[in-house]
Amino acid sequence: MAAATLSEVMVNRSKVLAGRVALVTGASRGIGRAIALELANRGATVAVNCRSNTMLAGEVRDEIVHLGGASEVFQGDVSDRFGARNMIREVFGVYERIDVLVNNAGITRDKSIRKMTDGDWSEVIDINLNSAFYCTSAALPYMIERNFGRIVNVASFVGQAGNFGQANYAASKGGLIAFTKVLALELAKYNITANVIAPGFTATEMTERIPVDVMEQIKQRIPMHRLASPEEIAKAAAFLICDGEYITGQQINVNGGIYM
Repeated sequence: MAAATLSEVMVNRSKVLAGRVALVTGASRGIGRAIALELANRGATVAVNCRSNTMLAGEVRDEIVHLGGASEVFQGDVSDRFGARNMIREVFGVYERIDVLVNNAGITRDKSIRKMTDGDWSEVIDINLNSAFYCTSAALPYMIERNFGRIVNVASFVGQAGNFGQANYAASKGGLIAFTKVLALELAKYNITANVIAPGFTATEMTERIPVDVMEQIKQRIPMHRLASPEEIAKAAAFLICDGEYITGQQINVNGGIYM
């Protein structure tokens, strides 16, 4: 048999996730969308989760299919324990496996502590942190059965450094980092890794709401003087999923140097 050419090796390597099923929560836009597309480009079948905007999620699915991949939309509110677990069962019902889980769903409700309401607090904690527990606990039996799993939780540098007006967001993302460390300890024996991506300020709809003058001040705080693109965050997630066989319980900071 002739040796594989370099181009053939590169093609095979680019489809390293062929046969794997990846679920990305909050995948209709921003970082989640970029991660879904990146994993599809690497051969994964991608379950695109959204809470309500099925049109945007459908656009992500259609783009994946147009590129030759496989994808379906799974609507479900991951901040609701019943909604999250039903959605996980639906994904398994369609694909009969879940190999990769990216807990990306997240929101902000920024206010100073003096002005923050109970609702501001609980909504952010529910969507950003509790959802990761609901989805992970529901997906684990399927991963354990196959003795394989890759879990990536999308946190933030704010969970490491804090940020004015973001007590709820910082608490949710800091909790996500701590949660991941416990997952790594408990799941290593099942060949399941759990890691965190901690982005800095990223060019998404979330940052588009920041006033221009404030954004300029933010950029001055970043040593690289720019925001990340969602695609740059997605590549870090894909690295952990595709090449992180011996990496678990870790944080990869993709933040332009704003927190070191």
